[in-house]
Amino acid sequence: MSYYLSKSLDMPFDAAIEHVTKKLADKGFGILTRIDVQQTMKVKLGVDFKPYMILGACNPHFAWRALQAEDKIGAMLPCNVIVTETEPGKVEVAAVDPAAAMGAVDNLKLAAIARDVRLLLAEMIGEL
Repeated sequence: MSYYLSKSLDMPFDAAIEHVTKKLADKGFGILTRIDVQQTMKVKLGVDFKPYMILGACNPHFAWRALQAEDKIGAMLPCNVIVTETEPGKVEVAAVDPAAAMGAVDNLKLAAIARDVRLLLAEMIGEL
């Protein structure tokens, strides 16, 4: 089982971040965090890295349900979605597969919630 869902797009990096953010919002996800990996690697390590953004996406309805089912699941939240430039004008978008990630927790209620979130993220990826 793969731990992520992905799709390649012919789109500039910054436009892809906006597009993905909008598609996530259409599915009820907000962006809690933005981690610019390229900038962090340059500042912290002095190395050049390709454009790579981690979006910490959260659907409050499902996050609430997950927290009710498993108190410590916050350690696995939010759902990370990455946008990375593979070459100029081309990006790959990848989202964590919550069913794979949360499958490490032996909780049937949580597993059902993770499957629902996976469906939303798979729909979002498919609609890009």
